[in-house]
Amino acid sequence: MESAPPRHPNIVILLADDWGFSDVGAFGSEMATPHIDALANAGMRFSNFHVAGSCSPTRAMLLTGVMNHRNGLGNMPETIPDEHRGKPGYDTVMNHRVVTMAELLKAAGYRTYLTGKWHLGSDKTRLPHARGYDRAFSLADAGADNFEQRPIEGMYDKANWTENGKPATLPKDYYSSRFVVQRMIDYIEADRKSGKPFLASVNFLANHIPIQAPDSDIARYSAMYRDGWTALREARAKRAAALGVMPAGAPLVTMPTTPDWKKLTAEERAAAVRVMQAYGGMATAMDREVGRLVAHLKATGDYDNTIFVFLSDNGAEPTNPFSSRRNRLFLDMQYDLATANIGRRGSFAAIGPGWASAAASPLSGYKFSATEGGLRVPLIIAWPGNAQVRAGGISDGLAHVTDILPTLTELAGVTGHGASWRGRAVEAVTGRSLVPMLKGAPGSVHGDAPLGYELSGNAALFRGDYKLVRNLAPTGDGKWRLYDLKADPGETRDLAGAMPDRFAAMMADYRTYAKANGVLEMPAGYTADEQINRYAFAQQGKPRLIRLGLWVGGIIVLVAGLVWGLRRRRRRTA
Repeated sequence: MESAPPRHPNIVILLADDWGFSDVGAFGSEMATPHIDALANAGMRFSNFHVAGSCSPTRAMLLTGVMNHRNGLGNMPETIPDEHRGKPGYDTVMNHRVVTMAELLKAAGYRTYLTGKWHLGSDKTRLPHARGYDRAFSLADAGADNFEQRPIEGMYDKANWTENGKPATLPKDYYSSRFVVQRMIDYIEADRKSGKPFLASVNFLANHIPIQAPDSDIARYSAMYRDGWTALREARAKRAAALGVMPAGAPLVTMPTTPDWKKLTAEERAAAVRVMQAYGGMATAMDREVGRLVAHLKATGDYDNTIFVFLSDNGAEPTNPFSSRRNRLFLDMQYDLATANIGRRGSFAAIGPGWASAAASPLSGYKFSATEGGLRVPLIIAWPGNAQVRAGGISDGLAHVTDILPTLTELAGVTGHGASWRGRAVEAVTGRSLVPMLKGAPGSVHGDAPLGYELSGNAALFRGDYKLVRNLAPTGDGKWRLYDLKADPGETRDLAGAMPDRFAAMMADYRTYAKANGVLEMPAGYTADEQINRYAFAQQGKPRLIRLGLWVGGIIVLVAGLVWGLRRRRRRTA
């Protein structure tokens, strides 16, 4: 009698938003993330894993295994300069020349679900239900409020939530992390009788701006963070080394954008402490929901045959929304900005560059840049019931977000698409399967092959242990530098002068990558921060000013009419 064919494993993607390299306990954090840590102990941690410097490019690469300029995310809608709009590779949405993970797995007999942030296109042909997901409750924007159906004020006019392509309404007791997990559990159970395996992509809003968490989670951290970001950065670096995810004694830099904690006023320190307490609370609230999902899968008997992938979409967010007086005045009209309210319903807060430097520890830089702090994030892959994924292991070999799709298809026994899908040519997968590294093989599946990257003018070329990198203002000065990441993951010693031949060879590699991927140079004076402000003004500021002008103009006309009428009446009675 023939045995039944092996059942495909379930796949759960746990995608965190804006978590820095050491924001997970298993990577050096003091924040309570016991359920994510449990997955790390059950699987493999990757300490040299790279994504894009902002969310949409990473998400598109994760879903397709194709580099961002080829999948349409050469830049995001919020950060693309006008000169680049519509150019090849700069669609600002995931294009139709790529095949998604959901489409591949659905064709192989999987049920496919997504909850949470999408940010890869909002028209009917680009929402999740049109890109391979059977069921999806998704947010089309970069972020939104965590307690109510409210947009990031000043950036969007509404929070664009949809379910299966139709406008959706959030429940009254909504909190983002709890909701996206509960809706995912509902989806899994609704189709359980089908007997099919499932792909469950849970895309959290935590810890994207605005930083918000339940009061009890914020209270957990009430005695912490009073020594400031520099002390926390140093403490996390030591823990990361002790855990084996960073080399001991790796040198640290102090980012120029990091304020001196001792020079802050008492009021400024109090607000800074409170926002980091809320950040910790937001992470712990998310981790609790991860634990709830895992517990559910254990109760249903799915846990052992489920592959879990945890990662962040980019490094920690350094943006300070209150950096300009105009922004501060506007946000003060929209939210309760009192220090005691930070992190609560109706608040708006961000950790800023000081705490972001700690979240990235011991790396340099943050989100939007091509520094390690912007590109290197935690990755955990676990398959509890399958011994080929080494439990408790740590891999320090170079890995990339495009590697996730081929890794999962190999583990699941699902055939890839090559460069053809349903009779049409598509972009070929460029990532490489991490299965050898999951089994404990040393080094990287990329070997000495060059791996290029570019976003908003910040660029890098990885080759073996070395990284060639350029960062534009405000993170850098536009100069190319060379680092040995194995010895110096914090990017403190530029080797360009000491290794001119390697520098020249890697520059040639980058030019080859840029030409093959259609990379465009940025306009003079471009910065992502300023472009975001321009986008926000064009989308919300300008229309609001126009409406205000019409309202004020209407009042002036009305008052003028009243004055004219009164004067005319007086003339008649005179």
